[in-house]
Amino acid sequence: SECITWITFDLLQPSTHYLIYSLIFTSKNTMKFSSATFSVLAFVTHSAAAFGPAASSGSRTFTRATAALQMAAKLPIMAPEEAMSAKAHGTSEKPVMTDLRWNCDYDTADRICNFNRHYAEHAGYWASTEFLKYVKGRADQETPIDYYDSVTGERLFTAPVGRSMQDYLNESNSHGWPSFRDEEVNWDYVRCLDNGECISTSGTHLGHNLPDKTGNRYCINLVSVAGQEKKE
Repeated sequence: SECITWITFDLLQPSTHYLIYSLIFTSKNTMKFSSATFSVLAFVTHSAAAFGPAASSGSRTFTRATAALQMAAKLPIMAPEEAMSAKAHGTSEKPVMTDLRWNCDYDTADRICNFNRHYAEHAGYWASTEFLKYVKGRADQETPIDYYDSVTGERLFTAPVGRSMQDYLNESNSHGWPSFRDEEVNWDYVRCLDNGECISTSGTHLGHNLPDKTGNRYCINLVSVAGQEKKE
């Protein structure tokens, strides 16, 4: 059986994320990572800031690590149906932004985000926008991309995490929609309903969780996550 025997975290400055310094992972006397374990560790690395500054004592560090691992094991975070109740503008308080990224269509975005519970942009729509041009035009194509709620501007996803950009694009292309894994989700603002619908905490329809053999897979409409970053 697989077991994690030691995890040590240290705080990165000025970042608010933690770095996994070392992992001793044993499985039938061989050192290897399972994809599930890697996903959990990547999730912990990405979200451990929620547990506060690194503690000086080993016991407090272990407690925070344990809490993060327990949270990862319970994903996705669920919400009741009431989260998508009628609001001022469909299921949201306001329309989508008019300056959506990657030249995403405003009318399509507003309809899918705010007046829709089941339907999606057509398969492959994401590749017909300026998204791929944006990816290829960056100086470092491997740098993860932040995706923001098209209504509120809150960060909802960051990808790729724990895989290459090409692997992320290949999976998205194969499925037809941007596809995210647990460790690529910002669980401060993303929830799922019992029927698999994926939403933002403010009521934006995002897509659906369609798990495969490797775990949860959040298939998301690009028009739902093409917002500009929220400015404080």
